[in-house]
Amino acid sequence: MMDGNDANSLCRTEQIVVTAEQMQQIEAALFAAGMPVPALMEKVAGRIASWITTYYPRDRTHKIGFIVGPGHNGGDALVAARELYHQGYAVLLWCPFARCKELTANHQRYLEYLDVPFAATGTDLQSCDLIVDGGFGFGLTRPLEGDFAATIEAINTWHIPVVSIDLPSGVETDTGAVLGTAIRARHTLCLGLWKLGLLQDAALPWAGETHLIPFDIPLHSIQTVVAGSTLRRRITATTARAHLPLPRPVLSHKYTAGHLLLIAGSRQYVGAALLAGKGAIASGVGMVTMVIPESLQLTVVSQLPEALVLGASTTASGAIAKLPTSLAWEKYDVVACGPGLTFQAASLTTEVFESNCPLVLDADGLNWLAQQSPITKLKQRSAPTLLTPHLGEFRRLFPELLANAPTPVAAAQQAAQTARCTLVLKGAMSAIAHSDGQLWFNPDSTPALARGGSGDVLTGLIAGLAAQQLKGKQPLNQVLLAAALAGVWWHAQTGRRLAKERTTLGCAPSELATNLPATLAQLIQDDATN
Repeated sequence: MMDGNDANSLCRTEQIVVTAEQMQQIEAALFAAGMPVPALMEKVAGRIASWITTYYPRDRTHKIGFIVGPGHNGGDALVAARELYHQGYAVLLWCPFARCKELTANHQRYLEYLDVPFAATGTDLQSCDLIVDGGFGFGLTRPLEGDFAATIEAINTWHIPVVSIDLPSGVETDTGAVLGTAIRARHTLCLGLWKLGLLQDAALPWAGETHLIPFDIPLHSIQTVVAGSTLRRRITATTARAHLPLPRPVLSHKYTAGHLLLIAGSRQYVGAALLAGKGAIASGVGMVTMVIPESLQLTVVSQLPEALVLGASTTASGAIAKLPTSLAWEKYDVVACGPGLTFQAASLTTEVFESNCPLVLDADGLNWLAQQSPITKLKQRSAPTLLTPHLGEFRRLFPELLANAPTPVAAAQQAAQTARCTLVLKGAMSAIAHSDGQLWFNPDSTPALARGGSGDVLTGLIAGLAAQQLKGKQPLNQVLLAAALAGVWWHAQTGRRLAKERTTLGCAPSELATNLPATLAQLIQDDATN
C-alpha cells in the first residue's frame, strides 16, 4: 500500500492535488531553475487555446470574449486570445483593471497593436458566443468588488458558456468558497496540478466540468514541495482498479474469498438491510451472513437467497434487541453494522464495537457512536474501523473539528488522524481520509446518487471488498482504505452509467446494486480496448 507521507509514493501528476501555497512554491522552483516566466505563459496559453479550438471549433463559435485580470491569469487569457485571433476567431477583450502586472500589460499592448477589439464595458461581452474567464486564478484572497463583481453577476444570467482559466474568478483556491461572488463556469481549465478548492463540494456549482491542462512540471519539483506533507490525491480508474480483489486466484472457494457479517435492518427499515446486502453480494465476497430482526427473516431470505440470514430477537418497536448467541466473531473477516438498525439497537452496537473484528460503521451505528466520546472510543478499538458518514452524521460525530476546520474535508482528515480510523465523507465529491494522513477525492460522481438507500449499497459494497482482501493480509487498516477507494469509485461509476442511460432521476438504489457487476465488467472491457 502507498504511504501518504512518502515522497517516493507520488503517483502520476494528474492525481496530485495542491494548495495555493504549494503551487506557488512549485512555480517559484521552476522559475529559479531557469524557466522564463514569459515562456511558461506562452506554453500554458497555447494549450488553453488548443483546448478551446477542440471544444469550441470556429465553425460553431464565431466570437470569443475574454475577461482579463490584472495578474498572470489575465496574461494567460491575452496570449490565448492572440493565438485564437491568428486562427481566425473573432475576439473581444474586456480589460477592466487600470494597473496590471508588467507581462500582462505587455501582452495587452501588443493586442492593441494588432487592432484586436477591446470592450468598453463588461456588458459588451453579451454579444459573444463564448466567454473565457481570465480574471483571477489561484491565490485569490479578497472578495470580488465593484463594477467587476456586478459584471460577473450579470454574466451568470446570460446563458453564454464560460470557460474559466485555473479557477472560476471569485472561488478561493483551497476551500472552494465563493469570495463575495463568483463566475459560474461551464468548464474550468486547471493549470499544471489540481487545486484543492476544485475538489470541495462548495466549488462544484461554479466550476462546471473540470479539466487538467498540464504543462510538464518535473516530478522532482513536485516532490521537493510536497515531500514530508500529507499527499492529497484524486481517485482515478487506475488507482481504483489496483485496489479491487482482481484477478481472483484460480483455487479460490467461498471460504477463501472473505466472510462478511452484516448487522442491519428493523421493521421500519427493512429496505436498508436488503440494499446493504445486495451491495455486499455484488462485491463478490465469498460469504455474507446477515443478522436481522427475526420477524423479517423470511422476507430477507426470499430476496437475498445468496446470504446466510440469522434472525435476532426484537424490541417492541421491531429493532434488533440482542445478537444471536451463536455468533462467533472469529469466523468473520469484516463486520458491517448500522443500516436501518434504529437507535433502539444501541446495546448491540456496543457489543459489535467491542469486538476485535475490522468494522465498517454506517447510519445508526454512527448515530450510536455520536452519543459516546467518538475519538476516545475509536482509539480504544483493537481492530481498525471505517466510518461512512454524510455531512450531517459527521457533524454529530465531530462537531468541534467541523466548527474549527476551513472545510468539512479538512475536518474529516483531522478526524481520521486523531481517532485512528478510515473515514469516507459522503457528498457530491466524496472524500476518503485515512489515519496516516492520506486524503483522497472521488472526482467523478453524479447527483443521481442523491437517493435514500444508495449509501446502504455503498456500505455493503465496501465491506464486501474489505472482507475479500483482509483474508490473511496486513496491515488491516490499509486494506480498509483500499476497499474504500475501490468501493467509492465503483459505486459512483455505476451511478454515472445509470444516469447516462436513464437520466439522473433513474438511478434507483436497488438497480444501482444490481448493476454494479455489469458496470465493472464494462469498465474493464473499455480499459482493455483503449
